[in-house]
Amino acid sequence: MEWILGIVGGALGGVGAGAGVKQNKLGAIVNGLLGAVGGAGGAALVQNLLAGGADLDFGAIAGNLVGGGVAGAILSTVVGLIVGAIKKK
Repeated sequence: MEWILGIVGGALGGVGAGAGVKQNKLGAIVNGLLGAVGGAGGAALVQNLLAGGADLDFGAIAGNLVGGGVAGAILSTVVGLIVGAIKKK
């Protein structure tokens, strides 16, 4: 379940970051997909760092959503800036 939360958080973070960074012109769908990929990785990282029990924990849920959102935002922004720089050349 944690990775699902990371994917959702990442997709939202990717779309939000794409809208917030003017140089990122990949579009909402691509930013959302990149964010979902980054969110899955971010959620896995947060899950490994927290490595708590198997109980349903609000802190872990929030951590996966936030970690996924941040990782998704970072990935979509970096890819968008790279693609924008390549297109300018």
